[in-house]
Amino acid sequence: MTIFRGPDGTALHYDRLGDGAPLVAVPGGPGMDARYLGTLGGLDAHRRLVRFDPRGCGRSAAPADRASCAFGAQAADVEALREHLGVARLDLLAHSAGSLTAQRYAAEFPHRVRSLTLVAPVGRAAREPDPAEIAAVRAARAAEPWYRDAAGADALLADGAESTPELVRRITPFFWGGWNEQARAEAFNPGLVPAAPWMREAFYAGSGEARPVSVPVLVVAGGLDGMIGTAPARLVAALHPNARLAVLPGAGHRPWVDAPVEFGSLVREFLDGM
Repeated sequence: MTIFRGPDGTALHYDRLGDGAPLVAVPGGPGMDARYLGTLGGLDAHRRLVRFDPRGCGRSAAPADRASCAFGAQAADVEALREHLGVARLDLLAHSAGSLTAQRYAAEFPHRVRSLTLVAPVGRAAREPDPAEIAAVRAARAAEPWYRDAAGADALLADGAESTPELVRRITPFFWGGWNEQARAEAFNPGLVPAAPWMREAFYAGSGEARPVSVPVLVVAGGLDGMIGTAPARLVAALHPNARLAVLPGAGHRPWVDAPVEFGSLVREFLDGM
C-alpha cells in the first residue's frame, strides 16, 4: 500500500500493477474503491497502472472538510499524485463520475496532461443521460432471462418507489453488456469498501461544469450501457476539440469487463499514438 498526502494533509492511497510508463486511473461512483477497475482489460501488461483511491474512497482517508471532496477540488489531489510519482506529464484515465475530476484537472493543469481517456463519462446539466435512449437500450434486452424481474424493479422506480438497495440490485443487469457469473461477481463484490453515504452530495457540490481541454482525449462508451447510455459520452467528446469517440457495441457501463480485448486494444492504440 502506497500513501501520499493531499494539499491539506489528507492521507491518500494508490496501488500499482505492471511496469512501464504510468497510467493513472481514477475510479467512478462517486466514492468507489479503485480496485474494482481491475487491470482495465489487461492494460497492466503494457503500462504501470496506478489505481488511485480519491479522498474518502477505498483505502484513502476521509478529509476533515467534506467540501474538499467536490470533483473540482479533487483536481489538486491528482496534481499532488503527479508530483509524488515524479513525472512531468500524466496519461490519465477516468471512469464514470471520475471523469469529472479528470477533465477539471486537464483544464487546470493542461501542461501536466499528456492524454486523457474517459470511460463511460457521466455528465451534468446538458450532458446528462437521454431517458429515451436508456429506455430503448433496456427494452432491447427483453429476451434476456433476467429481464422481467429487472423491468419490474425499473417500473417501480419510475413510479416513484424509494431507491432501495434491493431495487437497485434488481436493475443492475441493465448496466452490463452480459449478465454472467463474472459480471455478478464484479457488481456485487463484497470485498470492496463501500462508498461513504455522504460522498455523492459532497462530490457534486459547487463544482460547476466541465470545460473544454486541448489535450488528446479518447472517450469510450458501451452501446449496451443501460445505466447512462451513450449520450453523455457523445456530448463530452463534442466538448473537447481534440477528442475521439469510440462506442463498443456489446459493452455496458464497465466496458473493460464486457469487452476486455477490444477495450484494451483501443486504449493501447490511443496511448501508443501519443
